[in-house]
Amino acid sequence: MLNVIVTGGSRGLGLGIARRLAAGGYGVVALARKRTDSLSAAIEEAERRQTGSLRFISFDLSDIDGIPALVRGLKKEFGALYGLVNNAGIAFDGALALMPDAQIAQQVRLNTLAPIVLTKYVVRAMLAAGGGRIVNIASIMGFTGYSGLAAYGATKASLIGFTRSLAREVGRMGVNVNAVAPGFVRTEMTHGLKDEQLGQIARRSALHHLPEIDDVASAVEFLLGDGAKSITGTVPTVDAGNTA
Repeated sequence: MLNVIVTGGSRGLGLGIARRLAAGGYGVVALARKRTDSLSAAIEEAERRQTGSLRFISFDLSDIDGIPALVRGLKKEFGALYGLVNNAGIAFDGALALMPDAQIAQQVRLNTLAPIVLTKYVVRAMLAAGGGRIVNIASIMGFTGYSGLAAYGATKASLIGFTRSLAREVGRMGVNVNAVAPGFVRTEMTHGLKDEQLGQIARRSALHHLPEIDDVASAVEFLLGDGAKSITGTVPTVDAGNTA
C-alpha cells in the first residue's frame, strides 16, 4: 500500500481528499492539529471498506522547527512515503491596508513556509526510495486575484512557482510535482462569502455551478496515479470554468 500524507486532512477539502484516496487504496496519513468527528467517521468508513487506510497524526504545521522530527516519525511508523498533498492553509479576508501584520505573517507561515519545509524533508525520503508524487493545493487566486484576498493570493501564487521549479529540480530522480488550483468550493475557507456572492461566482462560470470537494479530490487522485506518470510541473484548475 502506497502511503500518502495529506495536510489539513481533518475537515473540508483536506478531509475530502483523504477520504477519496483511502477509498482508492492508498494508505493515507491525515495531518491536522485536532481530530474532528468528521475525520473519525471517515476513519471508520475506511476500516469498513478495507481498500485503503486512513490514519490521523496530530501536528501543528506552524511549528516549522518540529517538521524534521515529524517526518522522521512518519517514516518510522508508516514506512516509505510515496505521496504528499500540501493542502493545509488559512485565509483572512479584508483590505490589505487594514489587515493586522500578525494575520499576514500567519498566512505566509502556514500557506507558504510550512509546505516548502515539509516538502524538503519528505522529498528526501522520496529520493532515497527512487520516486514519489507531490501535489500542492494552490488556488485560482494565485493567478486571477480577488479583492480582499491579497495576502492569501500571494501565498497561493508562491505555491505555483514552487511547484514548477521543484518539478524541474527533482523530476530526473523520479519525483513528479504538480499543483491543483481549485476555484470557489463550499468549505470553511469560503464561509465568509454570502450565498449571493457564491451565486454570482457560479453564474459567471462556464458550467454555471461551483466545483465540489470531490471534484478537486478526483484531480489529486489522478495526479498521484499511474495515468499521470508523464505529468509534472502543471497546475490544472478545478473551477467549473470560472477562469475560462
